[in-house]
Amino acid sequence: MNVDELVRDVFSEQAEDNVAAPPHFADRILAVRRRRRTRTIACTAAVTAAVVAAVTVPLLNGGGDDVRPASRTNNSDIIGHPNQSPPKDLIAAGDTVLAAFSVYKNVKQPGGDVVRTRTYGLLDQKTGKYEKVKWAFLDVAPGTRTAAVLEGELPAKRIGLLDMISGKVERWIPMDRGVAAVSFSPDGKKLVATTYGKNPDREFVDHKWSVNGKEVPGPVQSRTGFAVVDLDSGKADWHKAPAKADESGWFGNAREDFGWSHDGKLVYSNTVTKPFREYYDLEGQETDVPEGEKFLTYSEGGLSPDGKLAAGDFAGSGGEIAVAVNDAKTGERVAKLPAQQLLAWADDKRLIAWGCDPERCSGTGEFRNQLLLVTMGTNQVVPLSDFRKASADYPGRWIPEFSTR
Repeated sequence: MNVDELVRDVFSEQAEDNVAAPPHFADRILAVRRRRRTRTIACTAAVTAAVVAAVTVPLLNGGGDDVRPASRTNNSDIIGHPNQSPPKDLIAAGDTVLAAFSVYKNVKQPGGDVVRTRTYGLLDQKTGKYEKVKWAFLDVAPGTRTAAVLEGELPAKRIGLLDMISGKVERWIPMDRGVAAVSFSPDGKKLVATTYGKNPDREFVDHKWSVNGKEVPGPVQSRTGFAVVDLDSGKADWHKAPAKADESGWFGNAREDFGWSHDGKLVYSNTVTKPFREYYDLEGQETDVPEGEKFLTYSEGGLSPDGKLAAGDFAGSGGEIAVAVNDAKTGERVAKLPAQQLLAWADDKRLIAWGCDPERCSGTGEFRNQLLLVTMGTNQVVPLSDFRKASADYPGRWIPEFSTR
């Protein structure tokens, strides 16, 4: 992918999302590339046949006295709905389930500010369907039984724990500092809550920047740190960790949230300077990048369940669309898969990814993509959803969020 194509890709997707580009945006793309990288693709008839044949229609529990989660009631290895977008019914593969998805729109506020407002489709574990909910932010725990939710204008002063079978918030955890993001630890026993002084999803009319020669409301980087929340006790230990700027003074995104290392012993956030991730221990001390995570990129796929492989970035050439899977210890490529962007591991050999329409995978058509299950070794591709599009309930391109069954 050359620079011209890279800049074109990002501006095309940004235009589709109705987000204004900041000054010198093209120069910054190369340092903090976060969006999917796309190319044209030629798919064989054999792969197409495999795509159609391997999808299983889920058998959802019908309510009644059976209160087991729908994601466990159906033990099918692959549960796909290639005719649904946004999805209405449960999607899962291997040990991984589509726990939620979100869309957003920019809502103008009184006084001229603009707020990016989310609408979620959250899995109802009683019915196996995705129900429309309007939380300011949410994350789903491993096991897909509980969601941590934030309400109202961010940053929020409390975290709700929502039961995904009853659909009710069973408990609220008060916070001393405003929280704008939450993420469950791999064992589901803790949350890391990212704290902000201002809403990272708000663009402020009194903090204008110039876009295409026009002054518009701009974002403000106001991250203050993170809190590690023990879910049994509700105790939250806060640690100061403001976002870091690059040499030019640029902070990157207004939202730079914390997540967990693969083993749950550290937390990290993305940065605009190399190595593009900063790690902290749970006592708030900045630490080195863990040995097994040195070769992680911005790919959302992260490490395989056994920690041996790392989801990589674009690896195609000559018009080919492909992404790499690398050895987590050495960084060497071990596989090249026919997909656009790796999102989550179904198990140690299969990944859930975005893939585009083989007949329209160029220009604006590269954004017409769907969820796929791709197998290493065979490159078998199975569609899990229809191609992404907006709907009356979800007016925008939906963004998936995965958890374990």
